[in-house]
Amino acid sequence: MEFEIWWLLGIPVFFGLGWVAARVDIRQLVSESRTLPRGYFKGLNFLLNEQPDKAIDAFIEIVRLDPETADMHFALGNLFRRRGETERAIRVHQNLLSRPDLPQEQKEHAQYELGMDYLKAGLLDRAEETFNSMFSGQYAVQARRALLEIFQREKEWPRAIEAAIGLQESGAGSRQKEIAQFYCELAQDALVHMHPEDALPLLEKSLQADRVNVRATMLTGDAQLAQGNVEAALMTWRRVEQISVPHVALVAARMMDGYRKVGRPQEGVNLLQSYLEQASSIDLLEVVYKAVMELHGVEAAKELVVNELRRTPTLMGLDKLLEARLIDAPAAVVSELSLVKNLVHGYTQKLARYQCGQCGFKARQFYWQCPGCSRWESYPPRRTEELNVMN
Repeated sequence: MEFEIWWLLGIPVFFGLGWVAARVDIRQLVSESRTLPRGYFKGLNFLLNEQPDKAIDAFIEIVRLDPETADMHFALGNLFRRRGETERAIRVHQNLLSRPDLPQEQKEHAQYELGMDYLKAGLLDRAEETFNSMFSGQYAVQARRALLEIFQREKEWPRAIEAAIGLQESGAGSRQKEIAQFYCELAQDALVHMHPEDALPLLEKSLQADRVNVRATMLTGDAQLAQGNVEAALMTWRRVEQISVPHVALVAARMMDGYRKVGRPQEGVNLLQSYLEQASSIDLLEVVYKAVMELHGVEAAKELVVNELRRTPTLMGLDKLLEARLIDAPAAVVSELSLVKNLVHGYTQKLARYQCGQCGFKARQFYWQCPGCSRWESYPPRRTEELNVMN
């Protein structure tokens, strides 16, 4: 292919056309920006400088001067809701919905935001009614998520199960772990009311949803124990090890009591000690320590704690060792040992917490659902000091 000199003339032409196109785009951008109210830029500037109060004032002024500005209504309503001024947010979004000329897309958006306002305000009945009417629009998935949150807040577990299944079917991802936990909640309630026969079928459904659900396995053993079948309960609780060895600490006390009931406490101690060697745990050590003290006396209990401290040094383990030392300590050193024990124990109370892996919420007791962020199965079955030692 031969080079033609006239091709060189096309290069400046192409550059010229590009320059003209860029100028047209810039002029259009400047023209559009001039049509925006000055208050818009003021409000945006306040938001960027983290001054929400002044931003709200600026956006209110825009809405007052131009009531037809839907985007400003959305921005204003969201700002009110984030500040906790839910009544004002509700009025803003209701005002939008009352406009007959509002496009369908913006109408659905306003309806969703109104539902979120109700949810934030704790008006769960109104929020539920709003979201139930949105299953066919562009916010269908978000509405189903919000309904699932509502049903969990109200502890309406059958409806939560339906909502979770609906979310799965809408393509929003698997909810099997949550569904399993909802069945566990129903089973827990049945056990509290002394109906183990009702709890067992619910726990079977829980395990069908999530075969490795530790809680469902533990509760199945509880239901079997409530029916008087201790051996079956022990076999079920032992399955926790196959799912997660660290979670054995949560069921250790139940297991030890079960082995006492069937007259085989030493078998229980041996089993729990083997678990302790696989996964060090303060809670598990506490159970084994008491059982060894009961069966073999103080010296054996001391040896257990010393060996565990050498393997995993923790202040909580030291606290347990000092407790054992005080039992048979000479009278001359009891006062000094008690002083050290009280100092160590006071400090370990701050470390004897479970901590959510999602939001960091700390609690003295183990939760399957975090009270802080409402996530399920977000608590590791170890205390915070143990987690720090492991890291």
